Amino acid sequence: MYIGIDVGTSMVKAAAFDGSGRQLAVEARPVGLELRGGHVEQDMAEVYGAVVAVLGALTARVPGPVELAGLTGQGDGVWLVDAEGRPVRPAASWMDGRAHELLDQWLADGTFEAVFRRTGSAMFPGCPGPLLAWFDRYEPGSLDAAAAAVYCKDMVFQRLTGATRAVTDVSDASMPFLDPRTRSYDNRVVELLGLTHRRRLLTPVSDLVALGQARGEGLPAGTPIANGPYDLPACALGAGVTRPGDGLLIVGTCLASLVATTDLDLAGEPAGLYISTDRPGHRLRAMPAMVGTAALDWVLSTTGVHHDEVDALLADTPPGAHGVRVLPYFAPSGERAPFVEPRLRAELTGISLESTPADLVRATCEGIGYAARHCLAAAGLTGTLAVCGGGTRSPAWMRLLADVLGRPLRVVEGEVGARGAVLAAAERYGVALDADAWTRPALVVEPDADRAVQYAKGYEEHLERLAGARDRARR
Repeated sequence: MYIGIDVGTSMVKAAAFDGSGRQLAVEARPVGLELRGGHVEQDMAEVYGAVVAVLGALTARVPGPVELAGLTGQGDGVWLVDAEGRPVRPAASWMDGRAHELLDQWLADGTFEAVFRRTGSAMFPGCPGPLLAWFDRYEPGSLDAAAAAVYCKDMVFQRLTGATRAVTDVSDASMPFLDPRTRSYDNRVVELLGLTHRRRLLTPVSDLVALGQARGEGLPAGTPIANGPYDLPACALGAGVTRPGDGLLIVGTCLASLVATTDLDLAGEPAGLYISTDRPGHRLRAMPAMVGTAALDWVLSTTGVHHDEVDALLADTPPGAHGVRVLPYFAPSGERAPFVEPRLRAELTGISLESTPADLVRATCEGIGYAARHCLAAAGLTGTLAVCGGGTRSPAWMRLLADVLGRPLRVVEGEVGARGAVLAAAERYGVALDADAWTRPALVVEPDADRAVQYAKGYEEHLERLAGARDRARR
């Protein structure tokens, strides 16, 4: 069997697949997030312990030899570790907002744009550049004590394999220090962010993804394992999105839009990032919005509605939600794609005493759909569109999304990131797997022509409301 490990923000999963790509079993464990005053942190020991636990449970449940394992996980944030990969302090999550004032300063003085023009990475508060600069200013002892500032999966890989040195891959390194043309760190960017004296903390980039052998925690000792890519490009691989122009929409905690490309356009409004892949010259134009299903979760908890009621509620109110509108920018650190606006907040309009929970739920789903359409347009979608993530479990929401986006959706089910991690590992180890069979969609959802026309007008209105909200956020 083949095992894919996906170290998510709130859930750690391991999935087993047979040689044809059929998912045999999944084990999952939740991990905590500590939120306080804009800081969002995770306990690295808890995260690694969850990885070992799900692997142990999975290998006990599905007997048989493990041919190889692929590893993926959440990107960005700062995971400070010592030489053995053990934590120096809690990890600062990609959701962290503590560095927003630094980012405001860089937006104002041109540093933000200068970095984008060199790397194609539009920084946001939870990415390594602002976070490392914040630690250097306010918590320098943590940087002094660290051997490396790594990404989530890199910490896990070092611990699983017992590697003597941390490494990362080109996908994780893409934000914000990697030059996508040379596929190596841009030292001028390090200088622009005031981090030259911390340059030693940036881990070597393994191009292609690093290989190793498990040392016996969770996986049988000697199991071949590959480190990377991180969760967004891993999902693209797992959904079969490799042809230029084709795209993927991940409807999860983060609403991520990815389009495969061989282009590199560093002009225009700085937003999103270019994610380098194992294939030189092939990239993913990524627009990872801050809030996806988290926006709907907030509305559901606030209105006392359960997730299993969503499909029925979507049927209870018509497109347009009786005039209720939601700009779904709920993240405390603002938005990062397809624009960067650290102080942007959600707005709910058109609400009256006659509005129902169904109106709020539909308006939120429509708002998320409009945000996705905006991101996909900015990323350059011209081909087919695959969709995956927790949101795909709602058939009604998938029909709504197809209508809002005005195009068919190739719905890819199961543990798509873990599947992509296995495909990446197989490529590195020279194991022949049928990628078409592994990435075949479970179904295709077609849009309704009349509703698509209605939503095309709604999308233009969404852009107008968003422009006003962005203006207010800057005051």
